[in-house]
Amino acid sequence: MKLLFNILLLLFSNLVFGQKAEDFGFRHLQTTYKTDTVDILIKSLKGEEQIKKPLLLFCQGSLPIPLIIKYDENGKKGIYNVFVFNTDSLSKKYHLAIINKPFVPLIADKNSLTNEMTFADSSGNYSTDYTKRNLLEYYVYRDIQVINFLQKQTFISSENLVVAGHSEGATIAANIAYRSKKVTKLIYSGGSPLGRIMSILGRVRNEQLKDSTKNTNGVFEYWSKTIENKNDDNSTGDTFKGQYQFSNPPTIEILLKLRIPVLVTYGTKDFGAVSQNDYLRVAAIAKQKLNFTFKDYIGLDHNFFPLLQNDNPNYDIFNWDKVAEDWRKWLEIK
Repeated sequence: MKLLFNILLLLFSNLVFGQKAEDFGFRHLQTTYKTDTVDILIKSLKGEEQIKKPLLLFCQGSLPIPLIIKYDENGKKGIYNVFVFNTDSLSKKYHLAIINKPFVPLIADKNSLTNEMTFADSSGNYSTDYTKRNLLEYYVYRDIQVINFLQKQTFISSENLVVAGHSEGATIAANIAYRSKKVTKLIYSGGSPLGRIMSILGRVRNEQLKDSTKNTNGVFEYWSKTIENKNDDNSTGDTFKGQYQFSNPPTIEILLKLRIPVLVTYGTKDFGAVSQNDYLRVAAIAKQKLNFTFKDYIGLDHNFFPLLQNDNPNYDIFNWDKVAEDWRKWLEIK
């Protein structure tokens, strides 16, 4: 399996031969974490690449998805948004950074990936090099080391540091903020403050409302098996160890200990997370945590799309840029 994925990585390198991150408007930096090469993309306002600004680190969500995905649809060529949102407004005050997933190609063609845009073999399996590192503790300590590396660059100011994350990335960002005193602001977006397992349960509960054959007992059985095998990192998908770390202890325990400004954003149709973030808001009020700001997006799902009558996302209405603009406004007043 490892040999197969090494061959696949070589093939991906050949597919994008002659193209590099700079061709798409990014700076590509590399450092090492333990024995792993870490790929970092930097997005700066054009013409201001060398102007000293604070760092905004955006933590990528789940799955082994390359940062730069090229597409060619009926002759229309381009790449998908690396940061999900348009970076123009935020890059006026910050240099934006994002870190690639371990042992996943930095640049890939859409047609070479799965339907979920993941890097996998022909059977849909992920490499064990990736799955063994797809852990909360790995990402948190790797990212803290990356922050230290980036703040040594001449164009990065160390006076302020914003860490943001969406979905799985929100959990990573919160843990970075808890463990690193360098972080001055946290943006926690679409997260699962009560743990990933509660998000899985919330989605299944919602499905039960439409299909009574859906059974939540399977989720509880899976969690029981996860607890029994919480140190097992052998899998070609999500490992028990990874699921355990992203679920226990719940992120709310560290979030409520933070004293830095925290912005929490989420959609009210995010069935896996809305009740958790509402609970976080109730708990923050009870503890009189005045450093928290909450912004809920009415009728929007996990990725801030409105839902159709069948509860499928309406991909024609893109709200991520509005969310990023709300982030910018919050950063301005804090």
